[in-house]
This record gives sequence, structure tokens and C-alpha cells, in this order.
Amino acid sequence: MPERPYDPERAIAPTGAGGAMDLAASEAETLEKTPGGPEGTGPAGKPRSLWSDAWRDLRRNPVFIVSALVILFLVFISLWPSVIASGSPLKCDLSKAQEGSQPGAPFGYDGQGCNVYTRTVYGARTSVTVGVCATLGVAILGSALGSLAGFFGGTSDSFLSRVTDIFFAIPVVLGGLVLLSVVTSNTVWPVIGFMVLLGWPQIARIARGSVITAKQNDYVQAARALGASNSRILVRHIAPNAVAPVIVVATIALGTFITLEATLSYLGVGLKPPNVSWGIDISAASPYIRNAPHALLWPSGALALTVLAFIMLGDAVRDALDPKLR
Repeated sequence: MPERPYDPERAIAPTGAGGAMDLAASEAETLEKTPGGPEGTGPAGKPRSLWSDAWRDLRRNPVFIVSALVILFLVFISLWPSVIASGSPLKCDLSKAQEGSQPGAPFGYDGQGCNVYTRTVYGARTSVTVGVCATLGVAILGSALGSLAGFFGGTSDSFLSRVTDIFFAIPVVLGGLVLLSVVTSNTVWPVIGFMVLLGWPQIARIARGSVITAKQNDYVQAARALGASNSRILVRHIAPNAVAPVIVVATIALGTFITLEATLSYLGVGLKPPNVSWGIDISAASPYIRNAPHALLWPSGALALTVLAFIMLGDAVRDALDPKLR
């Protein structure tokens, strides 16, 4: 028989190891082309960031989903309360005072003959406005002061720490009774200003600790060695990596601010009529709780549900952003 021509490729005997290596190489190439990639990576096999990991965990967390839906509903009725509540919350009929549930008034009437359902719906606007504005003010002021103190240290850090201790020593409710009792304005802005005035120290202390931890990382030292200015290092390198604890604390504090507004309004130094607030309605319904408990039950339940939703949202965000809990 004639001999076959020499083929160098056929001269090497195939082995199982070679086949496995070829298969592994083909699988790796496939994974690189796959948008999802393996666990812990994003498109084209790139590692995911903290925020993308957090969003992936939040979407799978039922606590986050339920609390987010409740908050979205509250925001919706705050912007457009007339969609689900017809009539004016200031329209009252004394002939229907303390009456129970009936058509057009599923929550009954309060002691002044006002529709409890309509006032409960419109009260969400005040609570959400105060909570969101106070949280934004506290987060901006506290983050700015805490970041500057933690970044520069020295005398500025010592001075801010002592000022923070002074504000921590002021009882919040007592401070509200003293400061808001002399305010004649009947808007939400004095209440928001008071919350920002006494609420920034907690955020400032959290931001300071986060900045001190972040500025010791190698990428900050590398940026400083390359000649980056202090402002660029603080804004571009430190702030994005130190903002997560501030977001968590601010989210939980939002529910606390809503409770504080209701407390101050209940005591008569916060919002005052004709403003519509859950705290005002709870205060007005307290004297006749035995005769008309529904007038106290619904605004109290709405307040408790709102605060619980924000606290649950904050807990879910904390679990997602804390690498130690993964």
C-alpha cells in the first residue's frame, strides 16, 4: 500500500487534556461575548460596581419592593390628591360631626364634621413635603461639613466635633417647642428649617467617618501623587466612595422627620390650621377618642404606615450597600 504523506498535525496524538483545554478556551470566549457574564461580572466579563450589585440585590428583596410601592403611592397622592379624594379637606359640616362611615366618606367625619378620608389623603402632601425637604437639607449641609472636616482634619475637624456635640445635647422636641413657639409663619418652611438646624450633626458625623476611611485608600494617594487638587480628590475620588452610608442614614431619617413634624403639630407648635396635617388631625381627634375613634385611627394609621415604609426602605438599602452583609 502506498504510504500516506507526512502530516505534522496528525503526528501529534490527541489527548483528553488538550480537548478539555480547547473546550475551556471556547467557553471563555463565549462568556466574554455573553452580555451577562459569570457571577460577579457585568457585560463582557467586566466586574460590577457597588451600585450595580446593590440594585441587583434590591430588585430581589421583597421588603424593598413593598416599601417602594407604598412610597410611590404616597408620592402620587401627594402630587395629585384629587384623583382619589373628591372635595376640599377644609369643607366641614357640623351636622355630620363624629358620624361613622357612609357613602362619600368611607372613614367617617371628625369632631368638626370634616371628611376624615379627604383630610387623610391631603395630609400625605404635608408629611411627604416636610420629610423630603428636611432630608435633602440635612443631607447636603451635614455631608458638606462632615466631608470638609474629615478631609482636612486638624483644627477644623476639632471645631466641628465640638459644635456637633453641642447640637447633639439639645433635645429635639424641647428645642422645637422653644424655637417654633415664637414663629408666626403658618407655612411648612419654619418646621423644615428647624429640622435641618438640629438634624445635620448625625449626617455630618457619618460623612466625616466615611471620608476619613476613604482618603486612606491607595487610589487617593495615587491621585495626590499625580498632582490632583484637593477639590478634585474630594469630589471625584472620595465622595462617590463615601456617600453610601449617608444615603442609608438619610433614608431612615426621612421617616423620623415625618414623625417629628406630626409630633410638633400635635403639640401645637408645628403646622397650624388651616394647614392639613396628620399631626393636626390626631391632636383634634384626641379629646373624643371614645365617641369617634375612627377620626383618630385613620390619620394615625397613615402616619405609622408611612414611617414604617421609609424605615423598611432604609433597612433594605443598608443591606444592599453594606459589603459586610453580603
